[in-house]
Amino acid sequence: MTVTPDDVAALVLKHYDALPAKRKPKVRGNGLREWVPLAGIVAQGKDDELWCISIATGMKCLPSSKVAQAQGNLLHDWHAEVLAIRAFNRFVLEECKSLAQGDSSKFLRRRTSDEISDSQKGELGEDKLWPGQPFTWREDVLLHMYCSEAPCGDASMELIMASQEDATPWELPPEVTPDSPSTTSPSAPLPGRAYFSHLGIVRRKPARPDAPATLSKSCSDKLALHQLTSLLSSITALLVSPSNAYLQTLILPSSRYSATACHRAFSSAEGGRMNSLAYLNSSSASTFQGKGGYAFHPFTVSTTTAEFAFSQKQVKEIAGTTGVAPSNLALAWTLSGLEEATLGGVLQGRKQSSADSRGASFAARRRLWGLAVEVIDLLLLPFSPSSLPIKQSDEGEMEIDSLVKIEIQNALGAKTYGEMKDSALLEARRRVKGEAKAEALRGWVRNLGDESFHL
Repeated sequence: MTVTPDDVAALVLKHYDALPAKRKPKVRGNGLREWVPLAGIVAQGKDDELWCISIATGMKCLPSSKVAQAQGNLLHDWHAEVLAIRAFNRFVLEECKSLAQGDSSKFLRRRTSDEISDSQKGELGEDKLWPGQPFTWREDVLLHMYCSEAPCGDASMELIMASQEDATPWELPPEVTPDSPSTTSPSAPLPGRAYFSHLGIVRRKPARPDAPATLSKSCSDKLALHQLTSLLSSITALLVSPSNAYLQTLILPSSRYSATACHRAFSSAEGGRMNSLAYLNSSSASTFQGKGGYAFHPFTVSTTTAEFAFSQKQVKEIAGTTGVAPSNLALAWTLSGLEEATLGGVLQGRKQSSADSRGASFAARRRLWGLAVEVIDLLLLPFSPSSLPIKQSDEGEMEIDSLVKIEIQNALGAKTYGEMKDSALLEARRRVKGEAKAEALRGWVRNLGDESFHL
């Protein structure tokens, strides 16, 4: 690309620097200086114009014991990379809403009737994996991600080992062994930082041995999976085709980059744990290739010389002997103007123990689901701009069949969040995730317990 990794990093850092001080790490009363990871998603237009779509900071996640009380209002994982992707999905749904109201978008477009298979007008079957989304991310707009730290998990293991005064791995929980690195019991979670010598496995977060048990997978694992599922969440994928919503580049500071670790964590080449999925790029091998818009799109890992002012490395250099501490505050921002701070997975100022919809982040499950429902309701309004006949444009955009919209409305109108995710319309997504976990990300355990809530 003519756009360099430094260009992408500089844009994310520029937008972060413009945010108010209350959204950023601080110096505590005892003199400790706070640090925090930063992640941002940048879109690149056909003329190399760049837009920063979403920004997030954060480094914690919800213990398994609290997932059941989330009720769609608590974030499960607010590590910067994960929260930036959730904020990206919020932005995409807002762009869908604008299109449904008859406005235009630089990033999404309406799909043509020809793009939506006629076969989807019948009953869903084995060969009908429903590529019926009304919208798609534009083909000529590429996506890049900047992270100020190496993603936790497999892509950072060498860096963690090198930073230890005592490189002795933490002991593995009794019920977990290197040969069987996972269990469905929250009391025996996936390995965190344990077994330095056992690499290329799915790991849990957080890595601290004294932290409450969690089944949230590491950012390395989640980013590896996004190479197959795209950046779109299940909810967003009901409205937007995943075909073009894949990362092209993951950009890390050169000081936080291990070529060996990143190759192992993300690559489909020899020596990479995704190598077993390389066959999916062939035209005939995959059960899902070309269906539902999903495929295997490995991203490139590049480096930048730019450094984030609140990275662990930079803050340590400033703090000297004073000491540093991780920030408890998480930030989320989108190009559409949303900006918020969360603590413990809820809006700052709200209590996690009594979280309701008023304390939910704009990127929380409940809020994203509700926005998707708004979009499909707009699409089905008999006199909305999106439901009137659309004149053929240069891009060939035409009104989609109302039956497809009703299928989406039925899926989004499920009684519970879990039923919505089990919709037949998401079968292609489930297949690609299943294949990735079976072939390359073995040991993946679902973080269940927050599926029974309803709108």
